[in-house]
Amino acid sequence: MSANAFNGPSWWQRLRPWFSGFDLPLLLSIAWLMGLGLVSMYSAGYDHGTRFVDHGRNTLLAIALIFLVAQVSPQRMMALAVPLYTVGVALLVATALFGITKKGATRWLNVGVTQIQPSEILKIAVPLMLAWWFQKREGQLRLPDFVAAFILLAVPVGLVAKQPDLGTSILVLSAGLYVIFFAGLSWRLIIPAFVLAGAGITALVVSEEAICQPDVTWPVLREYQKNRVCTLLDPTKDPLGKGFHIIQGEIAIGSGGLTGKGFMKGTQTHLEFIPERTTDFIFAAYGEEFGLFGALGLLLGFTALILRGLMIASDAPTLFSRLMAGAITLSFFTYVFVNMGMVSGILPVVGVPLPFISYGGTAMVTLGFGLGLLMSIAKSRRFNRS
Repeated sequence: MSANAFNGPSWWQRLRPWFSGFDLPLLLSIAWLMGLGLVSMYSAGYDHGTRFVDHGRNTLLAIALIFLVAQVSPQRMMALAVPLYTVGVALLVATALFGITKKGATRWLNVGVTQIQPSEILKIAVPLMLAWWFQKREGQLRLPDFVAAFILLAVPVGLVAKQPDLGTSILVLSAGLYVIFFAGLSWRLIIPAFVLAGAGITALVVSEEAICQPDVTWPVLREYQKNRVCTLLDPTKDPLGKGFHIIQGEIAIGSGGLTGKGFMKGTQTHLEFIPERTTDFIFAAYGEEFGLFGALGLLLGFTALILRGLMIASDAPTLFSRLMAGAITLSFFTYVFVNMGMVSGILPVVGVPLPFISYGGTAMVTLGFGLGLLMSIAKSRRFNRS
């Protein structure tokens, strides 16, 4: 036997590259949020079938995805942009034609071995595709390039909204808009959009009494979507029906006070006044048991993750990496803002989970993949400096 067999690299030297380059502040933020998610899910879901065990499994799956995707360089990930986007849109079209309808929504597609929700793919595929698009046109961007980007974004958003799935369409739309914004969209186009949005919201509030009558039909939006907006404007009109979710969420959060009622002592939660207490409305259960201070601890974790993600984006070595890191980071902001906003009664109720806190396997996979890509960008930045 040759001496080289004994002098070769050890097993740790072979494995070390897999573990090197990870961004510690980002890892700590993720670990903090995952820990809070497990604690809150145990309290809210320990008597809800296998929710806590399943949430633990989903958390481990997200950790594995973060680790594995972080090993893939951003350059290789960019090569997946066009195929992933094409497959995602094709699956959305197939869902519209042959999809499975549940509770009035056609969101699922039977692929033989299981049922999938193709819209989840687009949460990653859309920003990936748009970042690839702008990378290919770096240094020569003109107005037609932005028009094409909006078309690439509008196709999947329109297909998801048609299902209908307002929550996912908002997340896909926001992720794409973040990429377009970071690519250099002029403020002259952004400011008028904000002004129109503000004017529209003001008009809704002022004319609520007239436009929320049962015989009034809203253009574009479906009847249930109209009801969600009208319920947000005045949930007390139907406190035991459409307004029940918002009212109970506000009661639970308010009853938590500064320090909360204590772990596993939330009466609104465990007497089942809070609807969907392990999914969309888990923040209400969390706020009841841990109070304002607990909510601030949760917000601190999300704020640290978002700020670190933006720092990674600002230092990324390529335009593609900067756009993807920025879009992934601000997508987390959208998740948090929309979920906490709807539970607190400042936004309509839509199906948007709270990252790492809400129960949901598909959402956890998407979040893990996104954070893995963010970690990959952080690693590539460090390797480029070394």
